[in-house]
Amino acid sequence: MKKALEQLLAGVLAALLIMGPAFAAPRQTAQQQTSQQSSQQQTTQQQDTQQQKPKNPQDDPDQIGNRKVGKGLNFYSLEKEIALGKQLAQEVERSAKLVDDPVVVEYVNRVGQNLVRNSDAQVPFTIKVIDSDEVNAFALPGGFFFVNSGLIMRADEESELAGVMAHEIAHVCLRHGTRNMTKGEITQFAMIPLILLGPGGWAGYGLYEGLQFAIPLGFLKFSRDDERQADFYGLQYMYKAGYDPNAFVSMFEKIEADERRHPGSIPKVFSTHPPTPERIQKTQDEIAKILPTRDQYIVTTSEFDYVKARLRAIENGRKVRDNNSPDKPTLRKRTDQDPNKTGTTDTTDDDRPTLKKRPN
Repeated sequence: MKKALEQLLAGVLAALLIMGPAFAAPRQTAQQQTSQQSSQQQTTQQQDTQQQKPKNPQDDPDQIGNRKVGKGLNFYSLEKEIALGKQLAQEVERSAKLVDDPVVVEYVNRVGQNLVRNSDAQVPFTIKVIDSDEVNAFALPGGFFFVNSGLIMRADEESELAGVMAHEIAHVCLRHGTRNMTKGEITQFAMIPLILLGPGGWAGYGLYEGLQFAIPLGFLKFSRDDERQADFYGLQYMYKAGYDPNAFVSMFEKIEADERRHPGSIPKVFSTHPPTPERIQKTQDEIAKILPTRDQYIVTTSEFDYVKARLRAIENGRKVRDNNSPDKPTLRKRTDQDPNKTGTTDTTDDDRPTLKKRPN
């Protein structure tokens, strides 16, 4: 009996030893699966973390106003830049005719200030409209911004106008004008020893100093890199303000098409760096890369069309006034002569000289 019991226990132990791994295997498999799931979750979390990693602030429209742009060597403080811009703006206003129609002025100012609020501007903007057919707009240092009526008339949609204005606002935000002037002054200081040591001596320096009046032109002439930067930031500003950024591209394409049809017709606003195919392509790439797609954009407004109609009426009125100007020369019809009369002309027109035949 005892021997039988021992054999039974031995059989049970042997069975347990054989069956043990079979029971353990599922547990190990479950542990492996849990480990794999945990590893997959960590990988997914890492990927999500990478996707949620903050963008470069310069590429993120949500960071507009909270990022530092316009950095670099600059001899001009913001206060000095505003004072300089004000002085230059006064020169512009003395030589240009401004549009004084309150509807037009208020509308352009409102569009511009909306863009300024959605930009990196560190200075207040003063926006005025110049009565000129030339397709142009320019922003002076310190936020003094002028828009030609010709630009408004050339744009087909408000978003096209906003794109050009945003580009010019970007030049001010990036402080291109005074930064370029700083580079110019450094170059000037570096040239002084050469001028003094040259044949003209101090006289050469006096001549050089006398040419300083041309320097303000530098505020409106920007390098290729400056223009690329203004394109880049201007796109973000118009996007942040709610406009379709592709309108800036359409304005480029329109100007390029005009130039193909009529060489030399590129407006001043694009004269230094025309909208080449490469520049258009780069702009399109930046729109796709940094600007999230939206369901709705501002393309144009009925107010834009109304303002264009008022400008057209102002332009037509100006032409009528010009035609009636007393200072403008007038043409008179030739006085008919009577074929039966010889030797003299019709003297009914007192303004014409009387010709008489010389006696034989």
